[in-house]
Amino acid sequence: MSLGLCFSTSNIEPQHRSSKWNEVVAESYFPLELQFQDPIHFDGTLTRSQLGHVSLSRLASDPVCYERRKSHIKDAQQEAYLVTLPRVTPVEFRQMGREVRCDPGGFIIERGDEPYRFHYNRPNDLFVLKVSRAALSERVRQPDRFCARVIDATQGTASLFASLVNSTQGQIEMLTGASGDTVGRHLLELLGLALNETSNAKESSFSSVRAAHLSRVEKFIRSNLKNPGLSPDLIAENCGISKRYLHDLFKDVNGTVSQQIRDQRLIAARDRLQAAGDLPISEVAYRFCFADQAQFSRLFKARFGVTPSEFQRDPSALQNG
Repeated sequence: MSLGLCFSTSNIEPQHRSSKWNEVVAESYFPLELQFQDPIHFDGTLTRSQLGHVSLSRLASDPVCYERRKSHIKDAQQEAYLVTLPRVTPVEFRQMGREVRCDPGGFIIERGDEPYRFHYNRPNDLFVLKVSRAALSERVRQPDRFCARVIDATQGTASLFASLVNSTQGQIEMLTGASGDTVGRHLLELLGLALNETSNAKESSFSSVRAAHLSRVEKFIRSNLKNPGLSPDLIAENCGISKRYLHDLFKDVNGTVSQQIRDQRLIAARDRLQAAGDLPISEVAYRFCFADQAQFSRLFKARFGVTPSEFQRDPSALQNG
């Protein structure tokens, strides 16, 4: 099977590299807003092949931030998912109110008809599958459940799926049309089995009732980040559960209520700083209920790898968010 696309910026004049990369990414996946750390010296390669209902690509590039906005979605004619397997460095992903970090050895699913933000701050090498919503829905009930969730690909069926992706990419030029279609079906089947296996494992220890309670709690927290009285007592009272049950919910997700409140405030503060770069840091700290600017700066650096002032000067310096 010949490659459907084989692109490299090495043959492109420096001043045109970023715009050409934008075009190739839009053709291969979706229209996106791209931000480059160094547009002139940017290097990237992208190869893509069609395997039946699955498009398999390999993307290796310098750091980039990819953002899918509402303006990109309004004219979309087909619904599809991207399944991304980072191979060298972690990727950060945000969609539908969830924010995750996916290290090599895992994969994430992005829904194409919802806004999202995807980036990596060091050179990376990724495998990306593009799968139609219809094809994935035939194999997985409610695929959206898995969007912006890190799937562990170091064990079980997910490991078999990742291994097949890797071996397929390595022999892509040897596949004929018929064999390519067959491999594409195997990829879809293994992906479906891996997701269902993940779902079954979670549901056995994390009931749908508890999941619903946790979702309601997380929504209440995000809606009250500017409330200095936000506390476990307030959350439990407004969500109709006991404080003890509230703390038990967060044991299921390896965290605490206080950690969730702090992390959501830091994320909201970061987004506010990015939206209004001239806003005083002290004002942002006060708005999101941090004790003082020093505490805010310390926690911000621990969470994102840079101080608020460094982030204001250069948003691309962010490490973990």
